[in-house]
Amino acid sequence: MRIPFFKKKIKKQRYTVAFYNLENLFDPERNSKILDSDYTPNGIKKWTVERYRRKLSKLATTIVKIGEDDHPYPPVLIGVAEAENNSVLEALLDTEPMEDFDYGFIHFDSPDERGIDTGLIYRKKFFKVLHSEPLTLMVNNAGGIRDTTRDILYVKGELNKELVHVFVNHWPSRRDGDVETEYKRVIAAEEIIQKIKSIKLQELDPNIIVMGDFNDDPSSKSMQTLKEGAGLFNAMETLHIPDSRGASVYGGKWNMFDQVLISNSFFNYEKNTHSYDTAAIYDHKSLKEKKGKYKGTPYRTFVSHRYMGGYSDHFPVYTVFTFNS
Repeated sequence: MRIPFFKKKIKKQRYTVAFYNLENLFDPERNSKILDSDYTPNGIKKWTVERYRRKLSKLATTIVKIGEDDHPYPPVLIGVAEAENNSVLEALLDTEPMEDFDYGFIHFDSPDERGIDTGLIYRKKFFKVLHSEPLTLMVNNAGGIRDTTRDILYVKGELNKELVHVFVNHWPSRRDGDVETEYKRVIAAEEIIQKIKSIKLQELDPNIIVMGDFNDDPSSKSMQTLKEGAGLFNAMETLHIPDSRGASVYGGKWNMFDQVLISNSFFNYEKNTHSYDTAAIYDHKSLKEKKGKYKGTPYRTFVSHRYMGGYSDHFPVYTVFTFNS
């Protein structure tokens, strides 16, 4: 009698990796070392403890729901931008419903004059930090004076025991003009490319995740430089529709400055590895303006100095991976 052969089916579990610009998450205390006086109770924005706690609650509620349409569990990794210090991230993790999960975080103070930094929030159950460091971005303004911009956060760790390298970014702004400041963001791209090249000297086909608010769209020179120079796949490239969809809005135009790029190693669908599944913008109706001129755009905490009581001027973006066990 012939015994039938049954091939063992690979079990797939899903994990969400997200990025969220928190829009000026400052505590209300004055720090004389940075330009945060606007975000104090007596400052122009009247940033009180009550308003601060309300923002923490809104952000925490949002973060645990990112990607809920594709995966019912909270993200395992969340890169964030515009966090003032350790204390605001600690407060965020201690806020319901984030306090119900085993989240930890990585953060370093950067030379940014406003004191808004990047950070990485992670679920300790699934991610183990092996090494972390800030990558200093050395760029000068037109007059040769250093632009004290945000560092790039680099974290090496194990996601479900698979080694991954994560870069969290908030690249130099377009405040002085997108063309005039383009060179700064190209320098940021080249900094990451060099770091990835050094990683590749140590590892064969490493797993790379580069995410952040890049202050450039996927088609911009800096992002194309990063994608091609580091051999990455931009999961956000097809999501951007300038007339109708993106992660943020400026001057009536939708931007896709918030992006997640991954290495081609995530397309190897092998046992005990993570594989790319999907990518999306988390633009739930609760995060949008509900009426008026800006209906459908991100529901912000402030518009100029006017308090709106919203979440952020950016929608979160995310990528879902499957773990093949």
